[in-house]
Amino acid sequence: MPSHNNPLLCSVVLIVISWCLVSLVSAGNFYQDFDITWGDHRAQILKGGQLLTLSLDKASGSGFKSKNEYLFGRIDMQIKLVPGNSAGTVTAYYLSSEGPNHDEIDFEFLGNLSGDPYTLHTNVFTQGKGNREQQFHLWFDPTKTFHTYSLVWNKQRVPFPKNQPMRIYSSLWNADDWATRGGLVKTDWTKAPFTASYANFKANACVWSAGKSSCDANNSGGINDATWQNQGLDAAGRNRLRWVQQKFMVYNYCTDLKRFPKAKLPAECKHSRFL
Repeated sequence: MPSHNNPLLCSVVLIVISWCLVSLVSAGNFYQDFDITWGDHRAQILKGGQLLTLSLDKASGSGFKSKNEYLFGRIDMQIKLVPGNSAGTVTAYYLSSEGPNHDEIDFEFLGNLSGDPYTLHTNVFTQGKGNREQQFHLWFDPTKTFHTYSLVWNKQRVPFPKNQPMRIYSSLWNADDWATRGGLVKTDWTKAPFTASYANFKANACVWSAGKSSCDANNSGGINDATWQNQGLDAAGRNRLRWVQQKFMVYNYCTDLKRFPKAKLPAECKHSRFL
């Protein structure tokens, strides 16, 4: 395995796990677990709390956040992205703490013209510093059906970031100044509204409240399955990870020597087997 402090692994593990998972056994309720934060009627909770949709039109996008903060856990969400011509749109799904020195683990799904693959843009922030971007063309169609995107965040395998509890956020917004081919392709507003859908949220995670974790000693915190606490990549998982990097990675900050001369490469880049 790469260094335990390697955010590169943290970013890419999200993608590999999402591809391998199937439907979840049980799911939360969006009314109980999330708050709509902006977008008015463009964000809706439907089907008795089993489905959440975000929409984007020329006037505004929309977004939501989790009611709970988490510090370590396994978090699963099924997402169906904007179909058809999604150029210029960004569906962001991420964990983040608050404040100028925030931590963040970030997915951004960059839309594209019909028939062209989505680009998944990942980043990791710690103490307010990011600049750890990677990009991948998705090798499956994320718009035809729901796919599960998972984060396994534990002390043994990925203790990074590790000090600040984070909420789950998601938003759908217009970024046609940069999202598709560097901003060359603009949003086609005749296709609006654009809609992304969410289902089957599940958090086997440590909830942070009033300065304490629900996973403190002698407290299981209601966790049904604690296998995530020691979960890592086995040999098959590492092989899938290499396959994704070799076939579908289109940008890796660790190999961008124009941006980071070799002497100034981030420390984690120097210790990863996957570069």
